[in-house]
Amino acid sequence: MKLRAEPNRGTGSALAAAPIPSARRTGLAAKLRKDKWIYFLLAPGLLYFLIFKYVPMWGILLAFQDYQPFLGFWKSEWVGLDHFKVFFNNPEFFMLLRNTLTLSFYNLVFFFPMPIVLALLLNEVRRSFFKRTIQTLIYVPHFISMVIVASLTYVLLTTQGGFVNGLLEQYAGTKIDFLASPEWFRPMIVVQTIWKECGFGTIIFLAALAGVDVEQYEAAIMDGANRWRQAWHITLPSIRNTIVILLILRMGDVLDNGFEQIYLMLNPLNREVAEVFDTYVYMMGITQGAFSYSTAVGLFKAVVGVILVLGSNWLAKRFGQTGIY
Repeated sequence: MKLRAEPNRGTGSALAAAPIPSARRTGLAAKLRKDKWIYFLLAPGLLYFLIFKYVPMWGILLAFQDYQPFLGFWKSEWVGLDHFKVFFNNPEFFMLLRNTLTLSFYNLVFFFPMPIVLALLLNEVRRSFFKRTIQTLIYVPHFISMVIVASLTYVLLTTQGGFVNGLLEQYAGTKIDFLASPEWFRPMIVVQTIWKECGFGTIIFLAALAGVDVEQYEAAIMDGANRWRQAWHITLPSIRNTIVILLILRMGDVLDNGFEQIYLMLNPLNREVAEVFDTYVYMMGITQGAFSYSTAVGLFKAVVGVILVLGSNWLAKRFGQTGIY
């Protein structure tokens, strides 16, 4: 009797179970169809970053050219790193670096903690009506134009009938030229920033505080902890990850002090402490037409910002904190 060979069922099962690329593609298409409205809502944001952030990045190539508008991008001469060499050897480089880092340090020390402190204080307000009213009032300055803020600063601090100098003259018999004094420029910028952005900055921290488990506070009260102990041992540790992430992102703006605010408060008498990279790029690129040189300065700022963000994220991970990636 002849024995009939049976087919290898194991091999056939393995082949049948093997993933098929077309099936994988079909699964991806099904997921896209399932969540199509979510991707539809995501599309405007993606298009914004693609059109206004990524496409213009080709312009950084101007930093390596001696760009001449009448020759165009492709016919302008390539000069390599010449603009960077000129910038780093410029006597004004260290002045710009000092002013930029000093202002960033002041903002980091005095402005960055203020939204956290204000959010903690608002979190202690129990009556919702008062809490909402205070939040509305402190959010308003964020939506005021920096031109208006500079105008208000001028009206308050000018020596020609300014409110603050009027009080000083009446009670102290003297006036202080805040707007033209180099020693008052940095405190004035920090105060403007705190007044304008501190309230709006509390939004993220208030959202983080809303996620703190209430049972932790109840247990702390049972253990006899007062409000200060609750804030120190429960509230701050609960929002620590949010603080670290915002601090990492803040490090990317160390060389970016904001052009509009500095430009509006800048004048020839305080230029020695007020000129920063942002205003220098405007002066060289727009007023003097040095497009390639100003692009090189801007690229230097961007590279330093990326390095600081990556370094801060690495340090945060080394100390056991949550980074941005």
